[in-house]
Amino acid sequence: QVQLVESGGGSVQAGASLRLSCAASGRTFSASNIGWFRQAPGKEREFVAGINWGLKTDYADSVKARFTVSRDNGKNMVYLQMNSLRPEDTAVYYCAATKPWASTYDYWGQGTQVTVSS
Repeated sequence: QVQLVESGGGSVQAGASLRLSCAASGRTFSASNIGWFRQAPGKEREFVAGINWGLKTDYADSVKARFTVSRDNGKNMVYLQMNSLRPEDTAVYYCAATKPWASTYDYWGQGTQVTVSS
């Protein structure tokens, strides 16, 4: 199965920036859709941003214009650039991947904690 490892989380103050990275295994990485999700304590996991194999991006309304998702197929890496962070962004962030040319997220990383203080 595809292995995903997130990194780049941490504790920052409101208004700061963080870049999350996700290292992916697999020879078919370029054909997979990649998504970022987050889950805060007591809340359901929610979609944050995604980028498909054709480089089309999608964002949740709560992060649009502040977050940017990108991918580097040559390095098997995906990124989530987070700017103007707010306390409401505090959550465990997960990257996820689909099987080649599929739409269902079947592979998930362990997650990385992002904490934003006011």
